[in-house]
Amino acid sequence: MSRLFLVRHGPTHAKALIGWTDLPADLSDRARIARLSDWLPAKARLVSSDLTRTRTTADALATPDRVRLPDEPELRELHFGDWEGLSANEVEARDPELSRDFWTDPGATRPPGGESWHQMEARCSAALDRLMAAGGDLIVVCHFAVILGQIARHRGCPPREVLSQKIEPLSVTLVQQAPSGISVTPINHNP
Repeated sequence: MSRLFLVRHGPTHAKALIGWTDLPADLSDRARIARLSDWLPAKARLVSSDLTRTRTTADALATPDRVRLPDEPELRELHFGDWEGLSANEVEARDPELSRDFWTDPGATRPPGGESWHQMEARCSAALDRLMAAGGDLIVVCHFAVILGQIARHRGCPPREVLSQKIEPLSVTLVQQAPSGISVTPINHNP
């Protein structure tokens, strides 16, 4: 049985759409990071996207028995394009119709200069499938939309059905592959 532990990076405190902008994570809550590390499997491969907030979070979770893999750019957050760094209200004022379409049916709707949910999910799924092919436990420190994309993928539901799901910083979502099928539970677990 293979297990995929999807960990959201530490908080950035940004109040805007942050996709490929390289913000740092606030990793000052050492007790919470220690609890998270203790909850994760002791022996596992550990990987992150190439953005600072995921790399530093992964480094904080590293142990001698966790094999740190090279950073994976394919595991980056959704690319918001021209909306990057804007608040939801600013996006709505700038592109009212496209903004509405993006939030009500995000699958194929693409921000100007960015990528659609389906494009992001395909990009991330290809990387995760490649990494999971080795078997065993894999800890992936990644992003909000990446985690939601995997929940939607493994539940076989459209993106709009998972958009309201809370995924807090430093939380874990577990995808387990077994002969009987795939389960996604717990979601947004905070050890």
